[in-house]
Amino acid sequence: MRSGPGRSVRFATARFAAALAVAAVSDVLSAGMEIVLPLQWGLDLLTAGILFLILGRQWLILPGLIAEAIPGLAFFPSWVLVVASIAVWGAVPVKGSGPPP
Repeated sequence: MRSGPGRSVRFATARFAAALAVAAVSDVLSAGMEIVLPLQWGLDLLTAGILFLILGRQWLILPGLIAEAIPGLAFFPSWVLVVASIAVWGAVPVKGSGPPP
């Protein structure tokens, strides 16, 4: 097996591709479950859990979960946007976790 920067990039790309697929499927299913809110909320909790497992401790998942809990926003692809924002901007730094001054 080869190790090095190329391998980690492929792993990260595969993780984000899997997360994007989960987000897209969830957004499509969520649009169909707009009428049955408890099922939609269950799907959103499941999606948040799966994305948390795939992407790790990404606190950007929480705003997506809150946006999906608002009735009427199921037609907006918020999970896809959450994964895209994590891919573009990365993790949000936790206060106090940065390098020492």
